[in-house]
Amino acid sequence: MATGDVVLGENQYGKAECRLVRVDREGSTGSTSGKHRITDLTVTSQLRGDFAACHTDGDNSQVVATDTQKNTVYAFARDGIGAPEELLLRLAEHFTTGFPWVDGGRWEAQQHSWDRIEVGGEPHDHSFVRTGRETRTTLVQRDGDEVFVLAGLRDLTVLKSTGSEFAGFPRDRYTTLPETDDRILATDVTAWWRYAELPPGSDGSNGFDATYAAVRDLLLETFADLHSLALQQTIFAMGKAVLEAFPGIAEVRLSCPNNHHFLVDLAPFGLDNPGEVFLAADRPYGLIQATVQREGEAREPRAWATVAGFA
Repeated sequence: MATGDVVLGENQYGKAECRLVRVDREGSTGSTSGKHRITDLTVTSQLRGDFAACHTDGDNSQVVATDTQKNTVYAFARDGIGAPEELLLRLAEHFTTGFPWVDGGRWEAQQHSWDRIEVGGEPHDHSFVRTGRETRTTLVQRDGDEVFVLAGLRDLTVLKSTGSEFAGFPRDRYTTLPETDDRILATDVTAWWRYAELPPGSDGSNGFDATYAAVRDLLLETFADLHSLALQQTIFAMGKAVLEAFPGIAEVRLSCPNNHHFLVDLAPFGLDNPGEVFLAADRPYGLIQATVQREGEAREPRAWATVAGFA
């Protein structure tokens, strides 16, 4: 090849957004008896490796069909899912060891939550209602023998009706925003954290599940308890709390829109508004993003290579 020749760069391919629902039937093999548990995932599998001939010559001899990747997802679910991280790690191991020319890839999952419907005040064994909770997210990336595990969540919608202010910012001829010492703070949290060490119990006893629940609770508690001088301060405090509580987590990345709530002027109607009636505006919005990390911790850009929205 000579300088200026057109060549194939980085590439990956696979089957995106495989919808997967598994029903775990506790205590019975029957269709309606026993207590059931629902795991609802959207799984994406993408492979990296020696696929140049396919792109340049149409040679499919080393192309693991995307349909094969989809079928593998469902076949692996037959043996049980566990935490989504566990399923993705199994898929990564399968594809990179089963096909010599596949040297890496990315496997991603979103988990959708269901709650049991209550009948007569008791949770029903096999009837569920889709919740309005956040979506749990997982991403496994493999490069040769190195594996990177990210976990996180998106659309965690939170609001505090006081305990937030914003003042002391610079002003110029285009600044119209008034300072405030009492405002609504609302956001939709997207958070990712990278494991430097897999959590205890992640070999099958739901260490990932327990860590996810604990991190989620800690993010919520920090948001609620901190008297916020800016959304930036809140984001850093949330990430810092996670790193202090979990030594095996190397870094946390957060992306949070500032979902503005503007006090409505009711004076034209002869009414006051002592901080009670607001206009919830969805656009435009401030967008605050930050990485919270440990000093001296090695960065791993390969882990984040396909995570959109972060520098």
